[in-house]
Amino acid sequence: MSEVKGYAAQTATTPLAPWNFQRREVGPHDVQFDILYCGVCHSDLHQIRDEWGGSIFPMVPGHEIVGMITKVGSAVTKFKVGDLAGVGCMVDSCRECESCKRGEEQYCENGNTGTYNSRERDTQNPTYGGYSNLIVTDEAFVLHISEKLPLAGVAPLLCAGITTYSPLRHWKVGKGHKVGVIGLGGLGHMAVKFAAAFGAEVTMLSTSPNKEADAKALGAHKFVLTKDKEQVKSVRNYFDFIIDTVSAPHDYNMVQSMLATNGVQICVGVPPTPMEIMGFSLIGKRRSVAGSMIGGIPETQEMLDYCAEHNIVSDVEIIDIKDINASYERMLKGDVRYRFVIDMATL
Repeated sequence: MSEVKGYAAQTATTPLAPWNFQRREVGPHDVQFDILYCGVCHSDLHQIRDEWGGSIFPMVPGHEIVGMITKVGSAVTKFKVGDLAGVGCMVDSCRECESCKRGEEQYCENGNTGTYNSRERDTQNPTYGGYSNLIVTDEAFVLHISEKLPLAGVAPLLCAGITTYSPLRHWKVGKGHKVGVIGLGGLGHMAVKFAAAFGAEVTMLSTSPNKEADAKALGAHKFVLTKDKEQVKSVRNYFDFIIDTVSAPHDYNMVQSMLATNGVQICVGVPPTPMEIMGFSLIGKRRSVAGSMIGGIPETQEMLDYCAEHNIVSDVEIIDIKDINASYERMLKGDVRYRFVIDMATL
């Protein structure tokens, strides 16, 4: 076993604090790597506070992980010591169901194994995430990271990036499409970057007028202030797709009104209350509302390769691990542009 330093929540009401724990020895198919950077996802906060239920404590969050490989198992073929590597939201799945066979392990019909707040399939030991100095993971769930891009900016691609890349690819968004993006945060800023890179016309839909300059700097072509009824009216029946990244309650009927015939509202945010949509919002224009989560391992690697080729990374603020609790409070206020990333050298 390897002795590991990390930061953990001991209960749902205690702040993150230093905590030492153990990782398993490197097995035949495992790689071990030193964690250099770990992104801070809003879901980290949800889970350490047990807002989704079923949290396992002590909990070491973090699933936007990049680093350098220091050990490889005897049967490992895809990686070698010294390679840059990444781990996203999953570290295992059943590998046998139809979803897994399609390379969509995120939808594993037997449940994928989360990078943290989950249990290893064989031992049932809790999984611990990237707010730590090293990780051991089966090579099948480890990703190649390019040396072309700044690693701190790459880390959030492993969740925020793939969460927006995957639905855009699934619905084949590209030239000729009009795409709206709701919410300019960690997810939203990546949705703007990808949709623009794929050739779509991108409109930022926001309640904050001060987001307009930032949205356009990220690649948005237009901006609509959703608090202004006249601006909302100007895009009625307009969008082919709307990527909805908001995790707070909001007006789904207003969102639907902005979709053209056959338009799709793609929800990647997770509000705490059920959505309310009037039937006529949908049937009047054959609109639909859909959901999407992260991508599978093949698609995540595809995204990382695309980002390396097109020089796309997340906009990040690098923090010390000791500032993680204060950073959570700032994240709740929307005071981050657009993703906190922990420099694990500060652990």
